[in-house]
Amino acid sequence: MAEDLDALATHTQKSFTEALWKAADRPVAYLDVVDNALKGLVMGAGDAAAMQRKELSADEKKQIRVQSRQDIKSLNLAWLAEMVNSDAQLREKMALFWHGHFASRNVNIFYQQLLLDTIRKGALGNFGDLLKEVSKSAAMLNFLNNNQNKKDHPNENFAREVMELFTMGRGHYTEEDVREAARAFTGWGATLNGEFIFRKGQHDEGQKTLLGKTGRFDGDDVLNLLLEQKQTALYITRKLYRYLVNEQVDEARVQGLADRWYQSNYDISSLLKDIFHSDWWYDPRNIGSRIKSPVDLLAGIRRLLPMKIANEEVQLALQRLLGQLLFYPPNVAGWPGGANWIDSSTLMFRLRIPELIYASGEFHWRPKDDDDQMMGMREPAEGNGDQADTMQAGKGQRMKAFRMAGRKGERMDGGGGQVIRAEIDWAPYLKRFEQVPDEQLFATISAVVLQTPSGIDENLVKKYAKEDTREEFIKAATIRLMSTPEYQLC
Repeated sequence: MAEDLDALATHTQKSFTEALWKAADRPVAYLDVVDNALKGLVMGAGDAAAMQRKELSADEKKQIRVQSRQDIKSLNLAWLAEMVNSDAQLREKMALFWHGHFASRNVNIFYQQLLLDTIRKGALGNFGDLLKEVSKSAAMLNFLNNNQNKKDHPNENFAREVMELFTMGRGHYTEEDVREAARAFTGWGATLNGEFIFRKGQHDEGQKTLLGKTGRFDGDDVLNLLLEQKQTALYITRKLYRYLVNEQVDEARVQGLADRWYQSNYDISSLLKDIFHSDWWYDPRNIGSRIKSPVDLLAGIRRLLPMKIANEEVQLALQRLLGQLLFYPPNVAGWPGGANWIDSSTLMFRLRIPELIYASGEFHWRPKDDDDQMMGMREPAEGNGDQADTMQAGKGQRMKAFRMAGRKGERMDGGGGQVIRAEIDWAPYLKRFEQVPDEQLFATISAVVLQTPSGIDENLVKKYAKEDTREEFIKAATIRLMSTPEYQLC
């Protein structure tokens, strides 16, 4: 936060990591945003069959769908606020990683809340425990169709994704492994209000052979077999390296990290400390090498410049336009990240966001019909039910859902114009520079904003920054630096 900027100059790298873990030790608050009326309609229903027996009217079913979608938006904003305001930055950063790794998209707010609570509580714990809890979550079981996985009629979707995306990665299992694992997961399901349930009558108790072992395996046995594979440690470590260190993977380094992580029995904190306490973590080649995700970008702006946003839902539009709307991953593989965050449209819009916030600027956008589910930009047509919300997206699609208005006040057919009504609290930020001599002011601002060595021309920034007063210069220079391509990197 802005009030902590002085610590950048006085604390060591090791002390920062120790502070991150200390803050992460605090209890995780459950984020509950569900409307009370929706709770009344759903919580007493139990499973889907019981809900059908209640014979809800068409209006009640519509109310559940509409309110659940609205509550998911509220959950989005509540979690984003945690990312901005919480001292437990490491936990929220890792929760965002697991949110993309264990990607799930459906309209049930109860499922989404419970899954988010699971990944936030387990973000720094044991990966095996986290894998098992997520695999038994209603969000994942429903998203990957395991409620339809029954003895004599197995559904392979859940078993395949557990192997391909959650543990070993593609190419490290056979189709026979998938079929046998699907049999083991038969009977795993969840109630409408999110409780895991094992339907023994639907479970295939026969003998199964997968990953070279044979037995009367159930779902827990399959997960344990996957955790026994060193490939699982390697796959997750490589993905986390890309997320935290560098998109260009040092395979020898990753192999060493994975070996030690496997020996720790998948202790996530152990792996992270192995990374953060290494000399190469601070290698210039790894600093400023990664493109910030849209959520990282938005949360980072708000942490650097504390602000109140009168129309908080504008942050949902920003997420949509930038390509990372929380709780709406493009598919079960999550967001691809890296260079995929940037195209000609999103880069130009990213560079404008600080100025839009500073000047309460207006931006215009429109959803595009061929965008996968419009990334949540448009509500599914009534009559589609939950199917539209749980459908997996086509892989590889890029969102090109907006263009910036060419003239002030210009409107677009089928689009919308929104203003970011933000009030920045500059006082704690300005305090950081009170004792900085004028000749060092720009260099100090640049170091605080970019956190990396910069070759930005001071004269170029000064050309567009007001210098009527020292305070005005600090504000304008900060916004200009945040509007550079360099600020997009971390």
